[in-house]
Amino acid sequence: MNLITRRQNKQQETTTVRVGDVIIGGPQLVVVAGPCAIESYEQLLSTALEIQRLGATMLRGGAYKPRTSPYSFRGKREGGLEMLAQIRELTGLPVVTEVMDARDIERVGEVADMFQIGSRNMQNYTLLTEIGKTKHPVLLKRGLAATIEEWIFAAEYIMSEGNDQVVLCERGIRTFETYTRNTVDITAIPALKELTHLPVFLDPSHGTGRWSLVKPVALAGIAAGADGLMIEVHPQPEIALSDGDQSLNFEHFAELMESVGPVAKAVGRELIFA
Repeated sequence: MNLITRRQNKQQETTTVRVGDVIIGGPQLVVVAGPCAIESYEQLLSTALEIQRLGATMLRGGAYKPRTSPYSFRGKREGGLEMLAQIRELTGLPVVTEVMDARDIERVGEVADMFQIGSRNMQNYTLLTEIGKTKHPVLLKRGLAATIEEWIFAAEYIMSEGNDQVVLCERGIRTFETYTRNTVDITAIPALKELTHLPVFLDPSHGTGRWSLVKPVALAGIAAGADGLMIEVHPQPEIALSDGDQSLNFEHFAELMESVGPVAKAVGRELIFA
């Protein structure tokens, strides 16, 4: 049986996914934050300490970065993993980072508490199958132009191999609109709640591509039932090597977190500080 049938037959309650001490899919609203790409130890450390102080419970950071242009900054790779490991040890924050190649699963898994499958790899079925053979929690982002059904079947590839620790992440889809980087499908959040038993995240940073739009779209996602947010934060977005336009600086992240609590409470969720 696939996820849709199971949900319709009410044969399974909502799944909760544990990442370290963080429970996704329960009453807690989970906030994952950090830089799109790891640039230096100082950048990652300062960001980790600040997001932790402001209430984020998990750290994101890209060591391996898929980029449209091969000439763009593609991450620190192995060096980035080493920085993540050090800062994970220092702060205690669980780490989410992207794995792009099945050959890297074991090494990335030594550092990551949660694998991220990025939008470009949502239909990389070889990678999904190998990830499914692990017991690692997985954040599965929606493909650039994927339907909800295609996205669900991508999750099936992971789960059919025995790994049921999957979180779906809406990050916007490509449409004819050019003002925003992508078009955020808020409808997908309650739709996935109807169709599956999996937790659902929203990434308003990639979804909008503009830092000024991140806060209102994030709050809309919480109101629609998202179990968590994934937010890009950088100490100096204006000089970021990747996705600076959509990254919040520390001041703007603080403003977001001040607004998150009341909206979460209004829809029966709670924001628990790390």
